[in-house]
Amino acid sequence: MADLKQLARRIFHETLAAIDVPAVMNRNLRCEAGVLSLDKFAVDLAAFSRVCVVAIGKAAHAMVDGLAGILPPTVPLQGVVCAPVAPAKPLADFRYFVGGHPTPNAESWRAAQSIVALLLGTDEHTLIFFLLSGGGSALVELPLDSLQTLNDVQQLYRALVTCGASIDEINTIRKHLSAVKGGRLAAAASAATKITLAVSDVPAGKESALASGPTVPDPTTISDFHRIVTEFRLSEKFSPALQRWLAAGNPPETPKPGDPAFANAHFSLLLGVDDLFHPAHRAAEARGCITCCDNTTDDWPVERAAENLLAQLDDLRQTHPNQRVALIADGELSSPVTGTGLGGRNSAFVLACVEKIAGRRITVLSAGTDGMDGNSPAAGVVADGDSLARAKALGLDPAAAFRNSDAYTFFARLDDAIVTGPTGTNLRDLRVLIAEP
Repeated sequence: MADLKQLARRIFHETLAAIDVPAVMNRNLRCEAGVLSLDKFAVDLAAFSRVCVVAIGKAAHAMVDGLAGILPPTVPLQGVVCAPVAPAKPLADFRYFVGGHPTPNAESWRAAQSIVALLLGTDEHTLIFFLLSGGGSALVELPLDSLQTLNDVQQLYRALVTCGASIDEINTIRKHLSAVKGGRLAAAASAATKITLAVSDVPAGKESALASGPTVPDPTTISDFHRIVTEFRLSEKFSPALQRWLAAGNPPETPKPGDPAFANAHFSLLLGVDDLFHPAHRAAEARGCITCCDNTTDDWPVERAAENLLAQLDDLRQTHPNQRVALIADGELSSPVTGTGLGGRNSAFVLACVEKIAGRRITVLSAGTDGMDGNSPAAGVVADGDSLARAKALGLDPAAAFRNSDAYTFFARLDDAIVTGPTGTNLRDLRVLIAEP
């Protein structure tokens, strides 16, 4: 079954190679005679006295490099970039910050201050490129309430991660408490022309969830905010400073459709969910797998997703009893932190599968396309029907590892962690399930 694990790894790595960000930008953006074109939108760069860039997310460096390679060298660029890692080759006139993820750090705070200061200095003669990718919600953060501290914000994020709310609900809270989310960066540069280019790890139609929607209208409301706070008993987990601010009648509503801030704003999706499925599907079928794709388990608890996807895999195998079959799934699962170990939702998902696939000719891989899985150094992990027996031989208990949120340590002992380092992109998590007759 080791061959199946290697096959799953190859499918994952070939998928990563197919979603190279600078190459995608070159395919989607054209600049001829000083006119930049994308989708059905074109802009004459000569019409602006200033061109700024704000890049936020795990693909920020790759997106900045891609844009700089497309624009004429005669266009002077300045901007702010915040990513989880430092740039390999920083550009002149750019300020770089290494933000925290999944919890904001001091650099996240300073990056937000620098971005707001840049935007407040713009006018109708300014063109701003917002380059957004996954992870931006934590990487750049600044509270609306100036009396709150970084510790207050970090306490908020810890409360949100552990409360059991969905990612949509978490984003609703973030957007209403932040000075840089829920359309508020667009509002800070209301007069400027704004172009948002996105490498999206959120489902189609939910663009306001990407980096918590800093440049698009916010569809969530104050009523949604208060409902979520009440449902998950969040008030008692907030810092005293945040509790006082809320008691004073805050927060204000976020910018909505029709706000003047969005009158000259354009949004273009460069990479999305389909761009993850297609190469993974091709890679699996090229290796003889009858392959299906599934995106129904997004935001499900890892245990429920494991049962569902393995059942789909069994159905696929019964339909094609004499052939190797593969199920490709994407999305971000729910895996609340319940212990002090190392791991994330990808390793937790695979751990939830280990006992279910024991002794069977099945391999399960789950990994983040950003190269990160929770607080672990891995992108994800892979397991097969032999994993449980190998774990028991080493004295490892999958149930105990799951309870302690220590799935990475479990699989690292088996040498089944997938370590890529930061990939420079971020779409969604990819799951590859393979079964043989």
